[in-house]
Amino acid sequence: MKILKVLIVLLIVLFLGAIGVYYFGTNMASEKIVDEATEKLDTSGQMENIQSRVEDDPELSGYIEEAKAADESSLPFNSTGQATRVLIQKVGLTELNNIKSGVENGTMSHQEAIQKLEQDLTEEEMLALKVIAYKEIYGKQ
Repeated sequence: MKILKVLIVLLIVLFLGAIGVYYFGTNMASEKIVDEATEKLDTSGQMENIQSRVEDDPELSGYIEEAKAADESSLPFNSTGQATRVLIQKVGLTELNNIKSGVENGTMSHQEAIQKLEQDLTEEEMLALKVIAYKEIYGKQ
C-alpha cells in the first residue's frame, strides 16, 4: 500500500512538472526565438525591407491599421508566449511548420497562410496576432 502511495505522489509530481515545463518552456522558447529573429533582422537591415513590403501591400497595411486601433485590454493574449500556446493548441505544430515551409519556399502566399490560420482561430485571436506582429515589426512595446 505504501508503494502505491509513493507511485501516485510521484506521478502527480511528474505531471505537474510536465505542465510547468510546457507552460514556461513555450513562453521562454517563443520569446527567445522572436528576440533572436528581430535582432537578426535589425542587424542585417532587413527589418526596413519588411516594413516597406508591409506598407506597400494594401491588405497587410490594413492589418497594421487594424492592429494600431485595437484595444489591447480586450485581446485574448498579449505576449508571444501566450500566442505560441494558442497556436500550438488550435493549429498544431505540424500545420504551423507546413505553413512556414510553404511561405518560405514560395508554394503558399501570405494570403493563403492567413486564410489557414483564420480557419482555426477566432477573430479576437487573429487580432491579437496582428497586434503582436505590429509590435515586433515596428518595435513598439
